[in-house]
Amino acid sequence: MKLAFVLAEKAWAGSNLLYKWQKSFGRYIAVAGQDNTVKIFDRRGHKWTEINLPGRCVGMDWDKDGDILAVIAAKSSSIFLWDASVSKTSQIDSGMRDQMSFVLWSKTSPLLAVGTVKGNLLIYNQQTSRKIPVLGKHSKKITCGCWSSQNLLALGSDDNTLSISNHEGDTIRQTTVRGKPAEMYFSVMKTDESSAQGESTVSVSVDKKILMLFNINDPGNQIELAFERHYGNIVSYRWYGDGYILIGFSHGYFVVISTHIREMGYELYRAHNHKDCLNSIAISTAVNKCASCGDNSIIIHELSDRKDISRIIQLHDENKGLDQLSWTDDGQLLALSTQRGTLHVFLTKLPILGDSYGTRLAYLTSLLEVTVCNQVDEESPVTIEVEVEPTFIAVGPCHVAVGMNNRAWFYALADQEPGVYICLKDIEYLGTIASMCLNSDYAAALFEGKVQLHVVSHLIRTRRKKAASFATPSLPISSTMALM
Repeated sequence: MKLAFVLAEKAWAGSNLLYKWQKSFGRYIAVAGQDNTVKIFDRRGHKWTEINLPGRCVGMDWDKDGDILAVIAAKSSSIFLWDASVSKTSQIDSGMRDQMSFVLWSKTSPLLAVGTVKGNLLIYNQQTSRKIPVLGKHSKKITCGCWSSQNLLALGSDDNTLSISNHEGDTIRQTTVRGKPAEMYFSVMKTDESSAQGESTVSVSVDKKILMLFNINDPGNQIELAFERHYGNIVSYRWYGDGYILIGFSHGYFVVISTHIREMGYELYRAHNHKDCLNSIAISTAVNKCASCGDNSIIIHELSDRKDISRIIQLHDENKGLDQLSWTDDGQLLALSTQRGTLHVFLTKLPILGDSYGTRLAYLTSLLEVTVCNQVDEESPVTIEVEVEPTFIAVGPCHVAVGMNNRAWFYALADQEPGVYICLKDIEYLGTIASMCLNSDYAAALFEGKVQLHVVSHLIRTRRKKAASFATPSLPISSTMALM
């Protein structure tokens, strides 16, 4: 794990940050501080654009495909939608006269739920532009909620109630809880019976003391789980695996429980990860890891063996404390916000990508960095800062190529600067590149059953060295090639 970049805008100084990774792709991260903007950054930490708001951002969420970012702001009854494909912002009038307080996209459809400080609800269909206002869903501020895979919407409110509604906004269940609800999830309990009915359990943190499990098919049989007082308050929790719940507590404790009826109430694992406080937890099933932060450190556990601590990261400069952890969906990047208004992004997973030519190796050492080495000839390793996150790498005696989709960038050893690679050119091909090979003069790119052969170096200009394409209809071309 290595630090990828740090974001520290002047406008964020001294404030807690609200941020969201783009779903699915994780190409963007949207960040809001105390100023009236949401800034969009790419995976390199470069600012892409910003959304100007009439007030401070109070909530945002990406749709299921990561195409649209929905934002709500103080002093506004509008919903702001940023389209990642065209980098443009549109504004939707909610029709509500009160302040927005909650925003969440459906997990399976283009439905957006927006709650207000007076307990009203709006369901907006991005595909049809249909708006369904539901007045009086709750009597006080809507503070939290979640969608199920079956498009049921659970909402929690400061009126100490939990409501379950369908995608039209009709209430199908409602129950009172013993305090203020927070952090709600739909999930499947680990029962002896098959879960043919889908996500039928809603979990909710109540007054940060109790974890309540509410079965919408058996509303009279609520389960309330209380914990040791010395753990402190419930800071956050996550479902994972076959009905397991990971819970982080304010006094630094890190606890795993099961929802299997025979194990209910028993702690399967407990660790005092942080001496004084725990601020946040995160889980990535893509890399099979979980993380907690507190006391100026991040602790990474393996989900397969929770006792196995794979990494501890110390952040000694963050003397005002840490705040929120969040992984990208692919598990490659882990973000950590701090209470002084900075955002640290760490690289936690790197694709195994490389190539060889004789005893020369070229391999990916960061998302935008390739290292070239030849230990047999005792050459010093050389790093190349590349233009894109590559899906393939090719190396020859004098050149390195990287690329993705139908495009490749070629680098060559500089004549005047030994050990330095310079970018010669980039080439677009007529199909997605499956693999590539290099020798001293030529590059061979395999795509769509064809091999295109062309000169690499712009310094080679002999008449016989031109581009050519080859195909063998009767013999399928594999992804393995070699140039001598």
